[in-house]
Amino acid sequence: MTTPQIRELVPETPYIWRAKQPAATRRLVCFPHAGAGAAAYADWAALLPPQIELVAVQLPGRQNRIAEEPFTEVDVLVDVLVHALRPVLDLPCAFFGHSAGAILAFELARALRARGRKAPEQLFLSAQPAPGDSQVRMLHELDDLDFSTEIFALGGLDPELLEDEDVLDAMLYTLRADFTLFERHRIEPGAPLDCPITVLAGDSDPRAPLDEVRQWQEHTRGPFAAEIYHGGHFYFLDSPTEVVSRLAAAMLTPATLGGVA
Repeated sequence: MTTPQIRELVPETPYIWRAKQPAATRRLVCFPHAGAGAAAYADWAALLPPQIELVAVQLPGRQNRIAEEPFTEVDVLVDVLVHALRPVLDLPCAFFGHSAGAILAFELARALRARGRKAPEQLFLSAQPAPGDSQVRMLHELDDLDFSTEIFALGGLDPELLEDEDVLDAMLYTLRADFTLFERHRIEPGAPLDCPITVLAGDSDPRAPLDEVRQWQEHTRGPFAAEIYHGGHFYFLDSPTEVVSRLAAAMLTPATLGGVA
């Protein structure tokens, strides 16, 4: 009897963690939210079908790169990722980005197109308002107490981490750096992408008002869909199987995408 292969998300290069899947015909490249590392997607490897290989982007300042300083400009980070992710863009792929990761996924897709490189077939943008004026409160200029209060209210943090003061300080440092990075960034006007965009959000997420999330429709000429889940900013932690199944179905049957939920 053959023992099933355990797909584990492991570091491959400084920027790439991959759960190797020899039978894969497509890749799902995931961009983590503020303060998080590639391991935020570790559980997804076992939930994806064998046709889809999981790749997660690892940025400086977290997990095995904790000693490195975070980036201070999104454009510089995108330029680095254009080259750093070349080894995993040889197969048809989709990008998934949660919150700040959605901005990074979108900007990278535009940068690949501008450089004549192979761009993602689909974009999945999670818990992030579309570019433009937003009612969402900026956090990066808050004092330490107010900033930490807002972050804890969003959830998504391992309670055990909060008990270690050194770990907590390091985490808040990276979180503030990421919020500063992405809240200061302005997405420049440009031609809409051609690939389908699917947005995902929690119905009670204060960081992603549904009317602002749905405005991503203006940034694609392709099909657009909205998937709304019960929950807050980290809705996908409550229903990972449902979310991953939805992504996989869309990647394997792209022709069925379309329509606004």
